[in-house]
Amino acid sequence: MVAALVASERQFEKGLGMSLSHGQKSKQSLLDTTLERATKDSQTVTADGTPMAKLLDGMSSRELPTHSDERGTVVELFDPRWNWHPDPLLFAYSFTIRPGFAKGWNLHKLHEDRYFILQGELELVLYDVRPESGTYGQICRIVLSEHNRRLVNVPKFVWHADHNIGTRDAVVVNFPTTAYDHANPDKYRLPIDSPLIPYKFVGARGW
Repeated sequence: MVAALVASERQFEKGLGMSLSHGQKSKQSLLDTTLERATKDSQTVTADGTPMAKLLDGMSSRELPTHSDERGTVVELFDPRWNWHPDPLLFAYSFTIRPGFAKGWNLHKLHEDRYFILQGELELVLYDVRPESGTYGQICRIVLSEHNRRLVNVPKFVWHADHNIGTRDAVVVNFPTTAYDHANPDKYRLPIDSPLIPYKFVGARGW
């Protein structure tokens, strides 16, 4: 009787071991299967927080700190003494984009845009179609935010679109390098979902 119980226990333990082993193999198999289809993150910032995203040829940016105290905040928008951009300050205007909306695609032949964001979060996407450019055919995506304000320029002959990715109106100040020509606007448009540009604004509305 005792021998029979011992044999039965050993058989149960053996079966349990086989069951555990099978479970472990199944888990390992799921791990391997999912990892094979996973994409590993690439580096996006340096150790000191500098973004790694490559700008298009002719683009540059300048970070502008926001100073705050118990009374409120102050931030400088543009100063020619910074020598950030070679063209003078001639004209300025502000525009807004509602949450979930996009404006674009636009291209300018005669002037550059120079953006500064006052409020919200904006995805600025650019597509370089300049044949002589070292970044020809490339897409550049930059997020402008009230939490990390900066100036950024959009070169001539570069398609660009602005997409509000925040939860409130994005407020942008633009310092174009020429004044707006009401009689002959320097603006060329493509639909926001144009198949000619390899970028999709999923779920965004606008034109």
